[in-house]
Amino acid sequence: MAAHGATAVAPKQFLEIGGVPVLVRSVQAFLAVPKIDTVCVAVRAQEKERLEAQMKEYKLGDRVKMVVGGDNRQESVGNALAALECADDDVVLVHDAVRPLIDPATIERTIEAVVKHGAAIVGLPAVDTIKQVERTADGAIIASTIPRERVVLAQTPQGARFGLLQRAFKEAEADGFSGTDEASVLERAGIEVAVVPGSARNFKITQPGDIELAEFYLSSGNR
Repeated sequence: MAAHGATAVAPKQFLEIGGVPVLVRSVQAFLAVPKIDTVCVAVRAQEKERLEAQMKEYKLGDRVKMVVGGDNRQESVGNALAALECADDDVVLVHDAVRPLIDPATIERTIEAVVKHGAAIVGLPAVDTIKQVERTADGAIIASTIPRERVVLAQTPQGARFGLLQRAFKEAEADGFSGTDEASVLERAGIEVAVVPGSARNFKITQPGDIELAEFYLSSGNR
C-alpha cells in the first residue's frame, strides 16, 4: 500500500474522512477481507511514529506491518515486496493509500482475478470521449479519437502473483525503467494483466474538495 504525496504540514493520507484518517480507512478495507494475511504499509521515515500511533489508536492489529518507502511509488513497492515472506504463487495487491473508499468486495474480486489470470488491476470504464493529442508550442492538437470501449482508467488495487511481480520489478530495476503504476511494470515484462471493474467512488484524494466528496459518499451509505 503506497503512501506518497506527503507534505510536512498535512500529508493527504493522514487527513480525516468522517473522523477517521484516510490511510486508516484504506487499511481497514483490506483487513475486512479474510483472505488478506498481511497489510504492508510503505511510509516515509518521518511519518513512521504517526502511523504507529494510529495503528494503536484504531487497533489495526498484528496483520498490519510497516516498511519505510522510497523516493517514488516504484521504490516504495519494491521495499514492501522485499519485506514480504511470500511463495511465488501468493497474491500480492498494491493499493494507493489515498483511495480510502475501496470496498472489500472489489478487493476480493481483484484477488480472484489474480488467481485466475496471474495479474489484474481495478479499472474504471471511460465515460468521456478520449482524444489522443500532439503537443505544440500553442497547446495541443487532436491526432485521433480513441474508442471508449478500448480504454479504462486505471485504479488500485493492482496486483499479481508474487513471483511475477517480483520478476517484473527486478527487470525494471535492472533496466532503469520507472513505471507509472504496477500494471505498466508488469506489461513491460510481457505479463498479461486482467481488468476488474472499478467504481467512481474509488477515487484518489488529491485536493481539498475530495475530502468533502468522500464524506458525501459515506453519509449517503455508499462505501
